[in-house]
Amino acid sequence: MKSYIYNIMKRLRVLLLLLAIICSSTALAQEPIHPRVYITDQNKTAFLASIENVAWKKELIAGKKERLQKYIQLWQNDSEWLVSRLQMNWKTKHDKVYLKEGDFSHSEGSAPVPTVRFSGTRDWATEYKTPSLETLEPYLDDSRGLYLEHKKTGNKEWVHPKEAGHIIEGINRKIMSLVEDAAFLYWLTGDKVYADFASPVYMTYIDGMYHRDAPVDLSNSNQQFISGLATFEVIHEKVLVHLITSYDFLYNYFNESKLDVSKSEAVFQKWGDQIIKNGIPNNNWNLFQARFLTYVALVLEPNEKYDNGKGREYFIEHTFETSTDRQTSLKESLLVYDQTNGIWPESASYSVHVITTLLNIITLLDNATNTNELANFPVVEKAALSSFQYLFPSGYTIGFGDSNHKKLPAENFELLIANYNKYDQKDKLQMIAGLLNDMIVEGDYERKAKDLFQLFFYVDSLEVDEVNYGSKMQLTTPTFYAPNVSWFNQRIGTGKNAMMVATTASYGNHTHANGVSIELYAASYVLGPDMGKGSSYWHDDHRQYYSRMPAHNTVVVDGISDYEAMRSYHAFKLENSFPLSGESPSFDKVTYSNVSFLEPKTKAKQQRFTSSILGPSGQGYVLDIFRSKKQNEGVQRHDYFYHNLGTELTIKNNQNALALESTNDLGSHQGDLAAYDYLKEKKKVKIAEDFTANFNFNNGENATNLMEVFVKGSTDQLVYTAMAPKSKALTNGTAPKLLVDKPIPTLIVQRNAEAWNNPFAMVFNPASKEGANSISNVQFSKSEQNASTQFVEVTFADIITKDRFTVNDSDEAIIQEDGLFQNGFLSIVRKKENSPSFIFLSGMYKYEQENWGVLATGDSATVSFEITKEEITIQSSDPIVFNIPQPEVGKEAILFIYEGEKLIDTRKGLKSWVNGEQLEFRLSKGCAKAIVKIRDIKNEE
Repeated sequence: MKSYIYNIMKRLRVLLLLLAIICSSTALAQEPIHPRVYITDQNKTAFLASIENVAWKKELIAGKKERLQKYIQLWQNDSEWLVSRLQMNWKTKHDKVYLKEGDFSHSEGSAPVPTVRFSGTRDWATEYKTPSLETLEPYLDDSRGLYLEHKKTGNKEWVHPKEAGHIIEGINRKIMSLVEDAAFLYWLTGDKVYADFASPVYMTYIDGMYHRDAPVDLSNSNQQFISGLATFEVIHEKVLVHLITSYDFLYNYFNESKLDVSKSEAVFQKWGDQIIKNGIPNNNWNLFQARFLTYVALVLEPNEKYDNGKGREYFIEHTFETSTDRQTSLKESLLVYDQTNGIWPESASYSVHVITTLLNIITLLDNATNTNELANFPVVEKAALSSFQYLFPSGYTIGFGDSNHKKLPAENFELLIANYNKYDQKDKLQMIAGLLNDMIVEGDYERKAKDLFQLFFYVDSLEVDEVNYGSKMQLTTPTFYAPNVSWFNQRIGTGKNAMMVATTASYGNHTHANGVSIELYAASYVLGPDMGKGSSYWHDDHRQYYSRMPAHNTVVVDGISDYEAMRSYHAFKLENSFPLSGESPSFDKVTYSNVSFLEPKTKAKQQRFTSSILGPSGQGYVLDIFRSKKQNEGVQRHDYFYHNLGTELTIKNNQNALALESTNDLGSHQGDLAAYDYLKEKKKVKIAEDFTANFNFNNGENATNLMEVFVKGSTDQLVYTAMAPKSKALTNGTAPKLLVDKPIPTLIVQRNAEAWNNPFAMVFNPASKEGANSISNVQFSKSEQNASTQFVEVTFADIITKDRFTVNDSDEAIIQEDGLFQNGFLSIVRKKENSPSFIFLSGMYKYEQENWGVLATGDSATVSFEITKEEITIQSSDPIVFNIPQPEVGKEAILFIYEGEKLIDTRKGLKSWVNGEQLEFRLSKGCAKAIVKIRDIKNEE
C-alpha cells in the first residue's frame, strides 16, 4: 500500500508539472494552479461547450444565477448586507468555545477580529424555525442568545443556542453556499461582480475561524473527541467544502487583488488536523471524515511549501494510508466490508450513504490522477451493486435499525457511469446506464445536477443501447444473507404478487434492540413495517420507543427484553435456510429462514422460523413460528408483537368479531419497558381458540382488507390490540399516502408460559390489490409424541388445495405418527385433491410418508419434488437415497440426471427391499436437476 500511496503522490506531482507546462510564461508556471478540485482551466473550453449543449447543466447554472441575483442586488444597495448575516461573535470576538457534552455552554476570550460562532447542540431536533436570511438581524451578537420563532406557537423568543438545534451552522452554511456559487460563476463568466460579492464574506469567515480555537468540553466527555471546528460532529463540517470550493475558484482573484491566501491555507490545515484528531474511526464517520480530508488535500500545495509540512501529500497519506486513533485510513476502512457480499456493517440507510461517500472520494482523487482509481478499490464497486439486495420489490430499501424506506441514491450509479465512460468500459457502462435509465423511465429519478460536484462529474447524457426493464432484479436473489449485519432476505413471486420478508437481529452500527424482527412486504406495500428511528438519537421517543423491542415485529420476554442499541453485537445464528444466499434454484415455490437467538436481558432462548410460500394462484403467504423460553424455569411471559398498516384491527373467531375491553395493562407502571407506554387505545380479550386478526384500511367511506393473520390459540394466551406511534421508516412509496403519518395498528399475543414447545404460530395472508385473500382457512395442531413438533395446514380459496407443514425445532428431532416419519427440521407437502404436487424437505435426515421417502447419506439435506403424472423434478443439496410410489402396472420410472442442461446419467428405479410399493433411487452427490419420467413400458420395447 505504501507503494500505492507513493504512486498517488507521483501522479499528483506529474499532474501539477503538466499544468505548469501548459502555462505560457515561466513566472506564471511557478505559481500554484487553481482551480483544480473539480476542474482546471485546461478543460474550461470543453466545459463551456457542454453547457451550451446539455440542458440539465444549463438549467443548474441558470438556477444559480437566478438565486444569486436577489442577494447581489441587496449587496449592491448595502455592501454589508450578506456579511452581516454571518453567525459570528461580532461584538465579543470570543476566541474560545466551551461545551457541556452535546450542548454549547458559552464562549469567552478575545480575538482581533469577529470569530465564527460554534453550533448550538449536537441534537438536530428543535422546536424553533430557521429564520430566512432576510429576517436575520444584522451583526446579531446578544447575550440572550438567538431570537427565533417557535414552530407551534408562532411567537418569537430569546433562546439559548443549545435549544436551537443546528440553526447556527445551517445559516452559515447557507451563506457560504451563496459564496461558493458566486465564486464558481466568477470563474465561469469572468464577471468580477461575483467575486466582489463573495470575497468579503469568505474572508470574514476565514479570518474568524483562523482566530478561533477548537471547542473544549467542560465535562471531558466523549464529545471532546468528536467535535469539529464549526459543528458538534466532524462529519457535519459541510461548510468546509463550500469554503474550499470558493477558495479554488476565487484563487486568481485573490492574487490579483493582493489578498493574503495564507490564512485560508492555515484554516484548511487546522480543519484537517481537527478531523484527523477527532471522530469515530470504525464506522461511517471515518469515511465522511475522509471525504473532507480529500478536499483539504487537493486544494493545498505540496508539503514543501509549508513550514509545518502539512500539505497535499500529508493529508492524502492520512486519508488513504496512515491510521490514527480517530481516523482510520481508507486502506483499513475498506476491510470492514464483507469482501464476499459487499455489505457494510451498518443499517441500510447508512450503508448506501457510505457507498456514495466512497464514490465521491474516488471521483475527486481520480480527477487529479486520471489513473482509474475505482479499479484500486474493487469492493466499492461490489458494494454499489450489492446495494440492490436492500430493496423491496417496489425499489425501496428495507428499514432495519436507523433506516427508512428510500430509493437507492442515483448518484452512486451516475458516478459509476462517469468512471466507466472515462475509461471506456462499455459493458459495465451499458449495465449501469440501463439501471439508471430504468429509474428515469419509472419516474423514480429526474436526471439533473443538484450541486457543483454533480455538475462537473456526471456524464452529459446516458447512452443506452437498449432499455432493459428487468435489469434491476438481476442484482437481487431469492434469499440474501449478510452475517455482518445479521440480516436475511426472502423474496418470492413476481409483479403484483411479489413478496418479501427481511429478518434482522442487531449486529453492527445504527442497530436497534429488536431481538429477531421482521419486515413484511406484499401487495405493493410494506404491510408489516419496522418503525424507523425517532426524532433524533437524543430524544426520548427514540431512546424509549423507536430503538426498543416493542417498536418491532418481535417477541419481548417478561416485558423487559432489552440491550444496547446503536452499536450492538447481538446477532442471530442462521440454522437453516432455502435457497442458499445468492442462489436461484428452479424450485421457486418456497423460501425460508430458521434462526436462533439469545435475548441477553432475560437469558431467553429464541428461535424464529419464517417461510414465504407461493400459492397455486401465484399469490403468496408467510408462516411465522416463533419459539421463546427463559433458560430458568418458572414464571415467564412472552409478548409477540406485530405491527401492520391500517386504520383498524379486528379480532375474529369463526368469522365473528370479538368484543375487546379497554385495559390499562402493559406499561412501565407494571414494570414493563417504557416503550409500552407509547401504545395507545389498548384493548384485550382472553381466547384459547385459534383466531384471525384483520388489519383494515377504512377511509371513512369503505374498508379495505390489507392483511389477515391466522393465529394459533393457547389456553394461557391473552390477545391485545393497540395503536402504536407512526412508523418513521414508511414513505409514500411503501405505504398508501393516507397511512404514512398515521398510528400503526398493533397485535400483541401474550403467552404467560414458555413458548417453545407451544410456540407462537402465525400465517400472514395478505390481500391482493383487488382485496381478495388466497387462503380460506388455517388449522394449527401439535404432535402428541413430540411436544415441540408443530403442524400447520393451510387451505386455499379453491378448498381442494392444501399445504401441510411439519416443523420441528432442530434437524435431530424425530416425529412418527399417522403414517409420517420425519427425522429432520421441516417438511411441506402441497396436495390438490389428495395428490401431492410438491414435497419440500429441509434439514432432513429421513422422511417417509405415503410411499415418498428420503434418506440423507451424510449431512441433513434439502430436497424438493415437483410432481405431475408424467414426471417428478428433483433437487437435492446433498447425497440422498429417495423413494417414490411404485408406478401403476404397465409403467416404469426412469431417472435422468443433469449438470446444467447436460444429461449425464440415466437409470431405472429399483424396487425397495423394505417396501414393495416403492421404487428407490440414489443420488451420489447434490443435484440441481434430476427428473424421474413415468413412461409406458410397452413404448420402450
